[in-house]
Amino acid sequence: MLLITILIVTALCAATLLYAATKADSFRVERDIVIRAPAGKIFPRVNDFHQWSAWTPYDKDPAMTKLFSGASSGVGAIYEWEGNPQVGKGMIQITAVQPDAKITLQLDFIKPFAAHNHAEFTFLPEGEATRVRWAMYGPQPYFGKLMGLFFNVDKMVGEDFAKGLAKLKAVVEAP
Repeated sequence: MLLITILIVTALCAATLLYAATKADSFRVERDIVIRAPAGKIFPRVNDFHQWSAWTPYDKDPAMTKLFSGASSGVGAIYEWEGNPQVGKGMIQITAVQPDAKITLQLDFIKPFAAHNHAEFTFLPEGEATRVRWAMYGPQPYFGKLMGLFFNVDKMVGEDFAKGLAKLKAVVEAP
């Protein structure tokens, strides 16, 4: 009986590991919101890391250390952080800008685990308003594929993006 149990558990573990290997080699998470303002009023709040504290959803550690370097905004602006285990340690840098249309960023997580991804904000005019889309994408190594079987990364990160975009909307639309 013990041997059968060991064989079944081993087979289930092997099947899980093999199934994880079939998952996509990359991922993409994105959310968007319509803000009643032209892109020119929204864009500067995203293009300048100093303004992120007004709308970022990543305010989970009030004691988090922040370091701004490089350009004051736009291409070359760098924001580094280190905080509690929930926040971790990392760096984000603006790598490309199309004024009032798109901001591309390099996002490097160091702790609690290393990951190197890209993020982008796009600003799409919709009449008197602007649809702002926040996306993150990158490679999904085997460990990420395996964790994806147990944790819904799209839901976890997507909820943060939705919260941040809602805060951005509130800041921009405030009288």
